[in-house]
Amino acid sequence: MADEFCELCELPLSTCVHGMPPPPPKPEPAVAPRRASRATKSAPVRTTAPPRAVAMRTDQQAFRPHILRLLQAEGALETTAVMEMLEAQMADVLLERDRQKAASGEPRWQTAARAERKALMDEGFIVPAQPGIWELTEAGRQLSV
Repeated sequence: MADEFCELCELPLSTCVHGMPPPPPKPEPAVAPRRASRATKSAPVRTTAPPRAVAMRTDQQAFRPHILRLLQAEGALETTAVMEMLEAQMADVLLERDRQKAASGEPRWQTAARAERKALMDEGFIVPAQPGIWELTEAGRQLSV
């Protein structure tokens, strides 16, 4: 009967923490597979990268030769005149998305043309500090397009 009592706490081995075998380790919870939403159930699984998208709008740098040609031929112009002439020159180049209104309210292509003007100004080809006037510097007049 001495074997039935714990030597450390003198309790019966059936109730003593020292005499009980350690509990078995808890099994790792099985991870249930994620349920696909309705939208993804029918969608095929893509194993390769998607093909490169077709350009949705005209690249900003595509405006550069048109702007340079226009200003070399006409000299200094106001922004509204530049935009009208660019639209006529680039009618076959501009894409559908270019003609949509941007958040500013103007067509997207005009935003791209203004950004290219800024790039030309930063490079020293358009006279800076003339708001509303587009004019080439001497270096801009020397560029070939």
